[in-house]
Amino acid sequence: MKSKMILAAAFAAISQLAFAGGILTNTNQNIAYNRMMSREAAIGIDGAYYNPAGVAFLSPGHHFSFNWQTAIQSRTIENDYPLFGNNTADNSTHRKFRGKAFAPVLPSVQYAYNWHDFSFQFNGGLIGGGGKCTFDDGLGSFEKIVSETALGAVGLAGAVDQALGQQMFTSPQMFGSDGKYNFNSYMRGNSYYYGFSVGAAYKLRPNMSVFAGVRAVYATGSYYGYVRNIQVGNMPLYKVLDPTKTNSGDIELNCDQKGLGFTPIISVDYRLGRWNFAAKYEFKTRMRLKNQSVNQAPSIGNLQDNLGTAVAQGVAAQAMKQGMTQTEAMAYGLEYAKTKLSDPRVVGAMGMIKQQFDSKLTEATGEYADGVKVPADIPALLSVGVGYNPVDPLRVNVGFHYFYDKQASAYNHREEKLKRGTMEWTAGAEFDASKRITVSAGWQNTNYGLSEAYMNDKSFVVSSNSVACGARFHLTKRMDLNVAYFHSFYQHKKTTEDVALSSTQTVTYKSDYTRDNNVFGVGVDYIF
Repeated sequence: MKSKMILAAAFAAISQLAFAGGILTNTNQNIAYNRMMSREAAIGIDGAYYNPAGVAFLSPGHHFSFNWQTAIQSRTIENDYPLFGNNTADNSTHRKFRGKAFAPVLPSVQYAYNWHDFSFQFNGGLIGGGGKCTFDDGLGSFEKIVSETALGAVGLAGAVDQALGQQMFTSPQMFGSDGKYNFNSYMRGNSYYYGFSVGAAYKLRPNMSVFAGVRAVYATGSYYGYVRNIQVGNMPLYKVLDPTKTNSGDIELNCDQKGLGFTPIISVDYRLGRWNFAAKYEFKTRMRLKNQSVNQAPSIGNLQDNLGTAVAQGVAAQAMKQGMTQTEAMAYGLEYAKTKLSDPRVVGAMGMIKQQFDSKLTEATGEYADGVKVPADIPALLSVGVGYNPVDPLRVNVGFHYFYDKQASAYNHREEKLKRGTMEWTAGAEFDASKRITVSAGWQNTNYGLSEAYMNDKSFVVSSNSVACGARFHLTKRMDLNVAYFHSFYQHKKTTEDVALSSTQTVTYKSDYTRDNNVFGVGVDYIF
């Protein structure tokens, strides 16, 4: 009855709210990227992130860029499951859940000081995460588990009633016999990965430079969710767990996570006439997130005793009508309950519930248990790009990213469920429309190596195509203003799961995942 319900304690983990880039990486670190999408081989102050070796080719002196982005994202999951029809509040078998993520402030800073053949650089921003996502009605996986819990409760109630030889727990006043249920649920989470990198580039030759640096990443996240007021038939579950506590059947997760990691970075840039070639490699960031948690999980330790007490009270009431004193009737009832609940059918059902409960408890809450260090590596990233300047006012860039997701450790080695790492293709162009205005546009394709086994509604990604547009305004000889907007068109990822309700009945749980994403940005570049 309670074997799977505890899984909902883990469902409040909204692990990543990335708006562009890989599974755990935000690549939108400068408005020049937001308006062009492809900056891997571009020469500019934004290169402190995208092409650090190329920054060495900027003019001598100080170069500074400050950027502000606002991102609005939604996640939509549609589920179909036959057991949803047992929900007394909504008997449809279809559910649609929409989570909203809003990041009003996504700042980033790039700085470089070029001196002779050296370029000393700094980059700071949100390398991953960057917002809060809320599901006001929980998720489909919440309800899936509650619906299965209700069915399990009815099964156990039936076994007890068979042993008693009368209808008690399957009566309409208690669990009933058809698995009807009701509950309340909610979840929210936020995740921020702050990255601060320093490094230096050096021009080996007038047309070739190299870079080496390191990034410190400080990660912080907060997750809160619950499943409350679970009721099967007309019986609140707390009454068979601990009747003295109305919240004894509730599940609550309240977990904060923090971690620190370091990322070595190397880069090279080579210029050949109107062509520019660049590559950057970011090594894997080993990250361990330490939990500080105050979680609540139900216990089934008293389930058998509480069922026995309920049986004893019912039998005692009947015995008192036949002339027994209250003390005699209760003693008789307790002995009767002890005998009946030792029936092999009841013992077997109880044993199965206990076994499943213990294993699922560890599986579900282990990632959020207090004091646990959770592996959450940021994958290595290889980016290469080619830039071409066919005529003076026009600059064209194409690029490629590969994220080594399968080599980055995640909790319970979830990374092994991926087919491969993430691949991205980018293309963009900018044109000097006048001495004062540069217009630009770009495109990016993000393709994750997803499998059905990897997908879940706690934290998911789906492949996408993004388009961008924007402009750079040359305010003075030393100051530029960048403005941009980009939108991501996400694909749908559909999955199916066969669920065996019994040895003779199997049903299918269907999921359809997608997202929506809009990012607005403004930034100022200054040379001094």
